Amino acid sequence: MKRIFLLDGHPDPSPERLCAGLVDAYAAGALRSGHEVRRFDLGMMTIPLVRSKADFDDGSAQGDAARVQNAIGWADHIVIVHPLWMGNVPAMLKGLFEQVFRPDFVLADPSDLTSAKRLQGKTAHLVVTMGMPSFVYRWYFGAHAVRAVEANVLALSGIRPARRTLIGSVDKMSDNACEAWFGKMQNAGAKAR
Repeated sequence: MKRIFLLDGHPDPSPERLCAGLVDAYAAGALRSGHEVRRFDLGMMTIPLVRSKADFDDGSAQGDAARVQNAIGWADHIVIVHPLWMGNVPAMLKGLFEQVFRPDFVLADPSDLTSAKRLQGKTAHLVVTMGMPSFVYRWYFGAHAVRAVEANVLALSGIRPARRTLIGSVDKMSDNACEAWFGKMQNAGAKAR
């Protein structure tokens, strides 16, 4: 059994959002299979912005960001579900990443960027929803925002491998297609993937 950190990375806390449904489905599958889950909802958090290099390097996560750090440290597997906004992660999610993935949290020696990664051995799954067809995002745009999170947040912290699921054309998605995605997410949760 695995310990899973699960984040609904949509800034809007409305339970009707597709991201919320995907997170609910993943959690249901994981819990049904006996995995432990700690769920967080970005839309319910207060995340202050990092405003300087000194704050990023020497500050510490507080409040919700500190709770997220604790849960990521506890977890074997990290699942982040979020929408694609203007070709990138929502600003509030980026702000959370900046608060959580500080040098003192991810590096054995925060003064040495080449030191051992403290989150090594953990795996991740990124689930990204978008208005455009996912193949357009993947092939034409190179899935740049997803690759940036994989390389600049997860891999730099020692989290590998990172799995990705891209869900496109969500504005035109039928109820049957939504249900199919919920089923896929339940299966992923059951397998802790």
